[in-house]
Amino acid sequence: MAGGTVGAGGSGGSLDCRSFWKAGAHKGPSAPIRELYDGLETGDFDRARVHPKFLHTNATSHKWAFGAISELLDNAVDEICNGATFVKVDKSINSKDSSPMLVFQDDGGGMDPEGVRKCMSLGFSTKKSKTTIGQYGNGFKTSTMRLGADAIVFTRAMRGRNVTLSIGLLSYTFLRRTMKDDIVVPMLDFEVRDGHIVPLVYGSQGDWDSSLKIILDWSPFSSMEELLKQFEDVDSHGTKVVIYNLWMNDDGLLELDFEDDDEDILLRDQGQTSGGSRKIQKEIVEQHISHKLRFSLRAYTSILYLRKFENFQIILRGKPVEQISIANELKFKKVVTYKPQVAHDSQVVSVKVDIGFAKEAPVLGIFGMNVYHKNRLIMPFWKVLQEASSRGRSVVGVLEANFIEPAHDKQDFERTPLFIRLETKLRQIIVDYWKEKCHLIGYQPIDLKLRSQYKATLKDSGSPGAKIQHKAFAARKIGEHLSNLLPETYDDVEAVRLTANGAGSALHSSGQAQENSMESAGLEEDLVDVGSHGVLDPNFSEKLSEENLALFTRSSSKTRPRPLGDFRTHASRLGDSKPKTSP
Repeated sequence: MAGGTVGAGGSGGSLDCRSFWKAGAHKGPSAPIRELYDGLETGDFDRARVHPKFLHTNATSHKWAFGAISELLDNAVDEICNGATFVKVDKSINSKDSSPMLVFQDDGGGMDPEGVRKCMSLGFSTKKSKTTIGQYGNGFKTSTMRLGADAIVFTRAMRGRNVTLSIGLLSYTFLRRTMKDDIVVPMLDFEVRDGHIVPLVYGSQGDWDSSLKIILDWSPFSSMEELLKQFEDVDSHGTKVVIYNLWMNDDGLLELDFEDDDEDILLRDQGQTSGGSRKIQKEIVEQHISHKLRFSLRAYTSILYLRKFENFQIILRGKPVEQISIANELKFKKVVTYKPQVAHDSQVVSVKVDIGFAKEAPVLGIFGMNVYHKNRLIMPFWKVLQEASSRGRSVVGVLEANFIEPAHDKQDFERTPLFIRLETKLRQIIVDYWKEKCHLIGYQPIDLKLRSQYKATLKDSGSPGAKIQHKAFAARKIGEHLSNLLPETYDDVEAVRLTANGAGSALHSSGQAQENSMESAGLEEDLVDVGSHGVLDPNFSEKLSEENLALFTRSSSKTRPRPLGDFRTHASRLGDSKPKTSP
């Protein structure tokens, strides 16, 4: 389907309201549908003594659907220690009504009957450690309920010689339609005996049969044979999560778009750029990772984890996600060491901050700090500087801040004093880097003494002043077209100041002198050896002006601009004296 009207997930019907942000306040049926479920009240089901509406309220911690998806990916990544080699994210079809379903599958250790009950209970977690990402015991419930009204889990585990299969249903539709006043989680367990799958009954047979009936009535599967068939591709151990009755937007379309790209999952309402930008500007920016991650799951997951996996893959709709290291793509990169002031009884913490210019600089004004926690991206392209000036333009940073705790949705950090100090320090790092390096991408030096030396070298270079001014003006005009393309990324009201440089080595030496005099209270700085990459091209602005004019002329004469790769190639050729290979 194209993501239009979607039917019910089971014979019991679907929720009357299919918009996530309205479902919590929507009133259910006037009378409960209880005829088939009267016996459940005395059954030995797993219960959390919380009203079913809490499932929805709890899930609102995820403002962003991709934040919910990343929670489920985290669970699979945490299984690497148990042998997991992949997590698959794909679309499936509900056989009862032909509606799309979202499927997550990994080959981790799986969950035994006790483990799956802990997973589907509220507020329980055994993963609080220095290495695992999950910690609140709430991620599975919040993430699945944020993506769809219902979820069913299939998991196979091996504990010694004992092999078990478990099925659990977390259905908001079932709970609301039957007017439950607390959360009922029907479970089915099996074990493998002599190669045969046989039911494993913990309570009474009546309870087991009642659970089976609920699952068959309210899940996409109509028989026990169909349920067990879901284990055929789970292999010897692993977990599969199927989310159905996916939420829709206010227009009655699925939030998740499966149709526009067969190798990706898109967010339907998140791809627009600012209406004030020109068409050419929008199309260039839409190719950059800082914009695409908002609506492309493939783009977001490509930078979701700081360190590249060795024997693990995220497979999105049948194609592995290529991991991108933002730090490896920076120009004129520098490493700054920051030692935060944590609790007195804690060990000394040292944080490495990779900082440099985006490889597209100065053509695109993308900037921001990418902050990870325990290998997981929490804040992508965080705008530490919000000043309406060119300062900090195109500066990108990467750091892993394990000394502060993320918010529950893992899309932000709590605004603690420790976090505020980090923000202040990052602002200082960015400003200092900009003062030291901005001339390397064509800006006039900030330091007045260095600027005077800069202008003196220009005057002595013998270049005709009128020609320099003309080309600098042309570069500024082109910069207005190719820069400041994303208001959320940068609000730059100061034009690009491109001037010719006749003595790059002199400027480089002056930059070194400025670096030595930089204020570095609380910082220990190690400059990465950039070799010839750190030398400014003597004819920087003239080349850039000519390239930009040519690019703009070609782009304006076509219906679509050249691919971003062309701009990256030109920017790389101008900013670096030898080509760099992207990872």
